[in-house]
Amino acid sequence: MTEQVDVFVIGGGINGASVARDAVGRGYSVMLAEMHDLASGTSSAATKLVHGGLRYLEHYEFRLVHEALAEREVLWANAPHIIKPLRFVLPHHKGLRPAMVLRAGLAMYDYMGGRRLLPPTKTLDLTRNEVGKPLKPGYRLGFEYSDCWVDDARFVVLNARDAADRGAIVQVRTKVTSARRDAGGWTVELDGEGGRQSVRAKLVVNAAGPWVDSVINGTMGKNGAHNVRLVKGSHIVVNKLYDHDRCYIFQNADGRIIFAIPYEGDFTLIGTTDEDYAGDPKDVAISDRETDYLCAAASEYFAKPVSRGDIVWTYSGVRPLFDDGASAAQEATRDYVLKVDGDAQSGAAINVFGGKLTTSRRLAESVLEKIEGVLGKRGPAWTKVSKLPGGEFEPLSFEAEVRRLHKDYAGMPDGLVRRLMRLYGTKARVILGAAADVGGLGRHFGADLYQAEVDYLMAHEWARVGQDVLWRRTKLGLRMSADEAVELDGYMAG
Repeated sequence: MTEQVDVFVIGGGINGASVARDAVGRGYSVMLAEMHDLASGTSSAATKLVHGGLRYLEHYEFRLVHEALAEREVLWANAPHIIKPLRFVLPHHKGLRPAMVLRAGLAMYDYMGGRRLLPPTKTLDLTRNEVGKPLKPGYRLGFEYSDCWVDDARFVVLNARDAADRGAIVQVRTKVTSARRDAGGWTVELDGEGGRQSVRAKLVVNAAGPWVDSVINGTMGKNGAHNVRLVKGSHIVVNKLYDHDRCYIFQNADGRIIFAIPYEGDFTLIGTTDEDYAGDPKDVAISDRETDYLCAAASEYFAKPVSRGDIVWTYSGVRPLFDDGASAAQEATRDYVLKVDGDAQSGAAINVFGGKLTTSRRLAESVLEKIEGVLGKRGPAWTKVSKLPGGEFEPLSFEAEVRRLHKDYAGMPDGLVRRLMRLYGTKARVILGAAADVGGLGRHFGADLYQAEVDYLMAHEWARVGQDVLWRRTKLGLRMSADEAVELDGYMAG
């Protein structure tokens, strides 16, 4: 029997998962298909920020900045386990705009989005403050402002999990081989874990990220679509460069900015680059030129130079930016663009171009407005005040939740309890179950990864192979050996 749904979503990145969640929560029947793993493309290759985009003000993208700033505290409240506030330090130097101009810009940044819980900007004396110590001598004035950090891949997975909990069908490692208009709707052909199947849909949302034009031109049978500009962003992860918990935002001589962010306890994340990309998105990888660029850019500021020998991991992603004709990759708009093709009589498609983690919930609401225009309205907007799985506590209560979990599982190591709370929030109790100590968590795979967590990820979060667990559901790949990864793969293969 052919499956029939109102909305079929192509792509399991943050845009697709957010649209599926919002749509099913309003009463539409929904199916989502992702050809690889959830968040296996652009959505797990971000700088991992929920931010307004301070630099977007320079490109006059005021609507995007306002929307993104307003979303910071909305998303933090929705997912206080995987999102946390961060303070960013901008060291001032002669190459930057005058200090008075920067102060004014940061004041605008503070108040454009209705900040309530995040602390305001303040001025720092870098000769006295601890954040000046890792920097080269000579930096005296700095500004510290607020944004948020997010576990990007988990953000995607939790949106998909919530969508599935509300009735959406989510299929990973399932490729859409064809989508053709038929009798006022769509016939969508799939090939994946469940074998070959055919689905009837009233409307298709193309949220394929870097592959969005490929879906239009190939899967949907059109020719000549060129809507996206593929821009590669690469990051390096190095051994920890400093001990405090603040991040740095550095402006380079070429006008670009990079971030240096505390990462996974023992590391520092440095990125990103911005350069046009012409290859297949699945083959994206950092180049020698990008590696040298990031090392050199960080070394301009830090007293201890950053070298290739410090690098423990790199990752790259391709941003599918809407092609607005901007001359430089860093100037292309970061705003999202939605285009509707067809209608209820002929079969409608909504193509999603661009977008970012911070505005994904608002993007989904915009897509739902267009879905309602085609299929009629079902339920009201709801995601602004709805928690993601595991986030059922207040934004400022994370440490209290860690203490509560540790009290209930006193036999568990402190680091494991904190890690599980940061990744799973209240769902950590499902993983720990009745275990009194790590001996009750089953087989040990390395680092602090145990069978109970792996089983949970396979049963509830679509993890199929070791890479899914080590690099997307967790970042334990940074701490486990190649042999341990092979052992994990063997266990998951059954």
